[in-house]
Amino acid sequence: MRVAIMTDEVGWHTRQLQQALRARGAVGRCVDLADCDIDTTASAHGLVIPGYGRGLPDAAIVRGVAGGSFEQVTKRLGVLHALQALGVPVYNEARAIERSVDKSMTSLLLHAAGVPTPPTWATESAARARRTAVREGAAGHALVMKPLFGSQGKGLQQVGAVDGTPHGEHRPLPDLADFGRLAYLQRFVPAAGPGPGFDWRVLVIGGRAVAAMRRVSEHWIHNVAQGARTEAAELTPDLARLAEAASAALQMDYAGIDLIPAPGRAPGGGAVQVLEVNGVAAWRGLQRVTPFNIARALVDDLIDRKLAAAVPRLTARRA
Repeated sequence: MRVAIMTDEVGWHTRQLQQALRARGAVGRCVDLADCDIDTTASAHGLVIPGYGRGLPDAAIVRGVAGGSFEQVTKRLGVLHALQALGVPVYNEARAIERSVDKSMTSLLLHAAGVPTPPTWATESAARARRTAVREGAAGHALVMKPLFGSQGKGLQQVGAVDGTPHGEHRPLPDLADFGRLAYLQRFVPAAGPGPGFDWRVLVIGGRAVAAMRRVSEHWIHNVAQGARTEAAELTPDLARLAEAASAALQMDYAGIDLIPAPGRAPGGGAVQVLEVNGVAAWRGLQRVTPFNIARALVDDLIDRKLAAAVPRLTARRA
């Protein structure tokens, strides 16, 4: 069985996946989607996947999609769409990645599914964004302005009532030109108590929450890439239920769900809210506090659930 690991970076995660695939009798080859082409003269299916000649892989695991121009990213995602249409199981599917990469779509789908998440606004109008920041500031709420397609806590800024009082410091909205001329704003959730703040990262595989950790930081940004430390955390029924609901709302094969404690602040009085859904989630930090091998769990789910369901399609394609 040949599995393409779609990635623009080869490193710890890809090595973990290749080892897990070998343990299941499969071969994992790293392929950059930027190197994949559409060539309708090359084969009946019209795709050129490096390392597979005129054929196709039996499955694909999406580990990374490199940034680029709108046209480049569209082509790269188009290759994933085409693989899926040709019967090749893609883990996560292109549509799921599109839902999770676009933070505004994530927020909309979580809201529609009734998953508690901080109030969110996305607008191309600087005037409407400023009015939102002023209105929220008057109620004592700060906002977090995020790049729509950002990751690892990069580029986040607090605006509005950053000291949590209506008459205190009000930080103005930054220039939208620095954010792709779009304001994606989410109500800031302050630390629930004294001491360092934290959030949870819960890993969902095949629709089931399987592991959790706390990301603890003196800073209000809790990403490990921004210096947060990881701690083992109990995967409580509430955390599992919310993480699984968030993953289902975006139809993910696997996902890293970021949740934050919000006692007395969540809509409906809930104590936990979902901040983000990561469709190409890293797990190196989580692996440090998790007793089982995460890459093996991902590969097992791909082979035993996703690939098993696709075997009739693969057999027909080969015939």
